Amino acid sequence: MKHRFTKILATVGPASAAPDTLRLLHEVGVNAFRLNFSHGSHDDHAKSVKHIRDIAESIGNAICIVADMQGPKLRVGPFKNESIELRYGSTVTLKLGEGEGDKDTIMVPHPELFQALEPGHILKFDDGKLQVTVKSNDGKNIKANVDVPGKLSSRKGLNVINTVLPMSAMTDKDRKDMAFALSQNVDYIALSFVQTADDVKEAREIIGDKAGIIVKIEKPSAVEELDEILKYTDAVMVARGDLGVELPLERVPVVQRQIIRKSRSLGKPVIVATHMLESMIDSPTPTRAEASDVATAVYLGTDAVMLSAETAVGRHPATAVAIMDRIIRAAETDPEYWDYFRNRRLPHDATSEDAISHSVRGIAEIMNCKAVFGYTASGSTVQRISRERPPCQIVGITPHQPTANRMALSWGVSPLKTMDPANFDEMLRHIQHLARDYIGLEKGDKIMISAGIPFGRPGSTDTLKVATVD
Repeated sequence: MKHRFTKILATVGPASAAPDTLRLLHEVGVNAFRLNFSHGSHDDHAKSVKHIRDIAESIGNAICIVADMQGPKLRVGPFKNESIELRYGSTVTLKLGEGEGDKDTIMVPHPELFQALEPGHILKFDDGKLQVTVKSNDGKNIKANVDVPGKLSSRKGLNVINTVLPMSAMTDKDRKDMAFALSQNVDYIALSFVQTADDVKEAREIIGDKAGIIVKIEKPSAVEELDEILKYTDAVMVARGDLGVELPLERVPVVQRQIIRKSRSLGKPVIVATHMLESMIDSPTPTRAEASDVATAVYLGTDAVMLSAETAVGRHPATAVAIMDRIIRAAETDPEYWDYFRNRRLPHDATSEDAISHSVRGIAEIMNCKAVFGYTASGSTVQRISRERPPCQIVGITPHQPTANRMALSWGVSPLKTMDPANFDEMLRHIQHLARDYIGLEKGDKIMISAGIPFGRPGSTDTLKVATVD
């Protein structure tokens, strides 16, 4: 088994939905697939889920599937001539309604905006390319001054800067999509445009324990309430697209670093997403800046990096994955990559689980252990080991397929579904077999085993054994 610590999450789309292409993407490095519910039908997504599960079963590997909800994406309405020209210094009217706009009027079908906006608030259109400042709001008409001019086309996106809107992170479409995704047994549900922790709590009531929750941080209000939001989510995505529109560009790298550090400190997988190898939508090679961007996320300790349009609609999906794999491996062979984890202290709970996971790192360094095998029911113990970033492979062993699938998104973890052993001696024999045949270790290699005795009882991890491969 070729081992890489940082995982790759790839988006499925027209360029990659064919079964042979999905299999190729997995072979060249994809650990998890993202289904973007902003596009495609339920039937399309159901076919993708089936193809991915068939691939995983045929090769005996766990693959994570993330269903990404569209969320309350704000858009302007249509225009009579498909677009208008916003002129610098002119006044434009945003009108509440569903009709067509004209050269001086932009129709906006979102009453929440008219409830929240006040003079001085800033609006951006088309991924931040155009900008206006609110002058007045009578509840049905907003007068705004054009600060950044340009062409505004029908149904382009709209972002409200530094304002919490009175709306849920889930639309009626999201609820229907979420119910469908759960019926397909996806592993994670990703929530878009989360503003507060209440948005995550609302989703949890629907999802329960049927899937993990990934919170996409793409609103400044979510950044401000990050600590509270992290309490209720299972994983985090740094969604730099909309985040880069609503925050000053120079703040995005700073916020990215903060989110990665806080997520890892809590032992929750974190994904860096958007524009990572954007030029590869058309080009067979990325820019040097893009390669550096991926490497920076790896050096910061992210669990996974994500490809969006590169694999969904790009001309070179498999090449994009292969190049991302090369960039990650290059960073992970740099000694300074490991120095960063060694020098950064993490908070620890007074539990046997944290004591064992913390010890794994030190033992791996001192004894040059090649792998740690962690028995887990829920995945929590293996995730705590993963957050320590030990310099050895982590094999997450579980009798539950959903747990194995979710672990495929965690740094350094090679998930394996297999029945719990009957006793300690059987466990040792089983581990010897896995060490030789599953990950290709050699006689004399040092390994560690983390488990709870008796087996199969969640939250009972109390044993750490060092062994030698026979």
